[in-house]
Amino acid sequence: MAVRYDVEGQVATITLNRPECLNAYDVAMRDALDAALAAATDDPGVRVVVLRGAGRAFCSGGDLREFGTAPSPLAARRARFARDVPGRLARFPKPLVAAVHGDAVGGGLEMALLADFCVATADARFRLPEAGLGMIPGVGGTQTLPRAIGLGHAADVALSRRWVGADEALTLGIATRVVPPEALATEVGRLAAAVAALAPSLVAAARRAIHDGLDGTLAHGLALESLLAATNAARALEAT
Repeated sequence: MAVRYDVEGQVATITLNRPECLNAYDVAMRDALDAALAAATDDPGVRVVVLRGAGRAFCSGGDLREFGTAPSPLAARRARFARDVPGRLARFPKPLVAAVHGDAVGGGLEMALLADFCVATADARFRLPEAGLGMIPGVGGTQTLPRAIGLGHAADVALSRRWVGADEALTLGIATRVVPPEALATEVGRLAAAVAALAPSLVAAARRAIHDGLDGTLAHGLALESLLAATNAARALEAT
């Protein structure tokens, strides 16, 4: 089973489950991850989703063994992302927490960037190696990385292909929290529970304001925030 899907209370946990290859991303994992995200989307009882990796790493990126079965690396990439899992993650309607330990490489880093929260262990490492393979990041990294850490830092990480440790990731804005390895599950559980305790309509409004506000000017973002705040206040009054 390339991906495990478990639900406890209001929190769903999606586990990348190929620990023998550091959760390298292949077609089977793509299909299973797409199905798990769809299940979490459709379940009204799920309010928060945690994405984690089994074994020693979060995700080591695309499975290079699969690259060798396609006519070219580009063809292999098209096959891996035919279901547009990155698009589903970008449009995911519920809060997503990436619980990162070990290596988050290529698509692994990019999936973490598509989450609302990235809680990383102190020994976690991040890297985008695609340029060294003659490609650019293809799981949203060219868009999410500069939004998270700025243009210059994004170019450095993407083109130098260097490793970024957890402390630097926190400073740059890749990670939102860094914890000791033994505290990862506890911290992620605490965060997921805190967010799940909020009204879903409130969370949806806040996420829309945060994400959609970046698509226009500051004036556009402030107008969107005012509209969503007023709508949420009206709903709260109706509920009393």
